[in-house]
Amino acid sequence: MRQRVISGATVAVALAFASAGAIEAAGQAPAGAAAKSAKPEVKKAYTAPRTPWGDPDIAGSYTNKDEQGIPMERAAEFAGRTAVTDEEFQAREARRLRQLQTDNAEFDPATADVSNAGAVGSPTSPPPAWLDRPKEASRRTSRVIEPADGHIPPILPEAQKRNQERNAVRALARAGHGPADTYTDRSLYDRCITRGLPGSMMPAIYGNSYEIVQGPGWVGIRYGMIHEMRMIPLDGRAHLAPGLRTYMGDARGHFEGNTLVVETTNFKGETAYQGSNPDKVKLIERFTRVEPNRVEWSVTVDDPTTWTRPWTFEIDLTRDATQQVLEYACHEGNYAMTNILSGARSDEKAGRTPARETGGE
Repeated sequence: MRQRVISGATVAVALAFASAGAIEAAGQAPAGAAAKSAKPEVKKAYTAPRTPWGDPDIAGSYTNKDEQGIPMERAAEFAGRTAVTDEEFQAREARRLRQLQTDNAEFDPATADVSNAGAVGSPTSPPPAWLDRPKEASRRTSRVIEPADGHIPPILPEAQKRNQERNAVRALARAGHGPADTYTDRSLYDRCITRGLPGSMMPAIYGNSYEIVQGPGWVGIRYGMIHEMRMIPLDGRAHLAPGLRTYMGDARGHFEGNTLVVETTNFKGETAYQGSNPDKVKLIERFTRVEPNRVEWSVTVDDPTTWTRPWTFEIDLTRDATQQVLEYACHEGNYAMTNILSGARSDEKAGRTPARETGGE
């Protein structure tokens, strides 16, 4: 999956061996040649190429589908480890291959059994071509890398109280009707409005395509699912006034060495990440091109009114020219919302009580 770079040090060592071999063949092996050959190879860190205007070049089409299935927090069985063992990795690979077989079996016309929906071999999921499955299992034990134990820090009592009050307000607003009587009952994701930040770049079963574009003073990120676009200025301008909020927040970026650092604030309450305080939360993203075809993307969640300390998670973005961002047309194709709401209106017109309110079928 990952390409490796042959460093200048590697070439130098190879040339040294070649020269030493030639001398030995002539019966003139230099003293200390064995000691030199025993030195460990030193690889230089990858340095990203530069754009014509001098910024590190991170542009391209990317996917994070290879990061599917990795839990946000580290399970107890992996305590103290950031990566799985070779044996555990092979078990993950076996599960991945079984999933691919199941995907293909469900849409094999020769084996499909429409009378037994839900069984392997029945058409109960999207066609395999719609799905983004990993090319290889991941070795990560968790997405959270800081704190080092791989766990999100404890939530503060004041944040627990704030979230309870927020949920109570929502429950009151929904009193007397079900969770899908109106479009406002559905999530912003269901309504094709946004997945929020960092949700828009988190792996899902499909739509894991991202395009990063660059220009002097700007970086843009286009997301495959829901088809959002972020424009990130790099000119040092201040954040918007606190009263100006957006679903994806207000981003400001700059380069630190090879890393694009993006700080985002000014979130709307509906998209405040993991119950954070929209007035205080700050997300710091870091995009570092560590190999020709790999960018490390990390997010630090900083909200001193919600957690006891900041915390960071990380996933890889793999550069893949075949993983183009295609038209999503989420609103145009969102028949689920139409069907949910028209079904409720039909019930009302016929004087029926929806099954979810009576507990019936």
